[in-house]
Amino acid sequence: MNAPVLLFAYKRPVELQATLRALQANHLASQSDLYIFVDAPKRPDDEPKVAQVRQMLDEVTGFRSIQRDYASTNIGCADSIIRGISQVLTEHPSAIIVEDDLITAPNFLDFMNQCLEQYADNPRIYSIAGYTMPFQKPANHTTDAYCIPRHSPWGWATWANRWQSVDWDMTDYPEFSLDKWQQKEFMRGGSDLLGMLRDQMEGRADAWDIRFCYNRFKADGLTVYPTISKVENIGFGKDATHTDIYNRYKTSLDKGDQRTFDLPIMQGPTPYYHRQTVEHYSVPTRIYNRLKTLAGMR
Repeated sequence: MNAPVLLFAYKRPVELQATLRALQANHLASQSDLYIFVDAPKRPDDEPKVAQVRQMLDEVTGFRSIQRDYASTNIGCADSIIRGISQVLTEHPSAIIVEDDLITAPNFLDFMNQCLEQYADNPRIYSIAGYTMPFQKPANHTTDAYCIPRHSPWGWATWANRWQSVDWDMTDYPEFSLDKWQQKEFMRGGSDLLGMLRDQMEGRADAWDIRFCYNRFKADGLTVYPTISKVENIGFGKDATHTDIYNRYKTSLDKGDQRTFDLPIMQGPTPYYHRQTVEHYSVPTRIYNRLKTLAGMR
């Protein structure tokens, strides 16, 4: 049976419409159950757009079944996602998660479901990513996936037992914050991870994904990625989280014709893709991208 698809939305009707059209065009849409979660408005100015989003979602079709959960009071982005995923994963062994600023390729659900089946019994695989950067695929890499020690929240999937092992309160963070070796190991997935974690723990951010990534690290877990991206992020607009910054995440979206994937046995990070990822998130690369932002590039 295909894993259920969870769609999280809030106040972006334009992006949501594009997200829905792409998701409905997936080969497995009509064979998948859809769970929709929409947070309540945080402030009065948000009410018209949230209402528009809910009206749009009331009319959704194209899935095997549809369940809607519209919050009556504002929960907040991170808590809303944690709540929704936790709720579904008490009833299902795995789930596929999409937010309202993502375009999925027609074979996104194919890739996700095949990976969930392939790696269900491999405890090192903590999650499956749909998005990948447009790294040049080496000639000697013959499979359709790779893995690295970094989680991606842009169209992804996980299993109930991995999700339920997460300590959202981060009770061992004080010990980690004093341990330079652990911090270095955590940044094997990218030098930006430690700063994002500190922002979360010191109250400058409200994010679920960096906490998930930290728990992945503590479990010595990995994330599986496609060699060709099955997701494109369109959340770089007026109401986006990443407003007015240079989009260093542009990628080449899969055309979606391939339905069956060659998925390798994963024992550890894939060396070539691991190096490429670390370089992409290195300090010099991030400074260069910041300069592009200042120059007005998008």
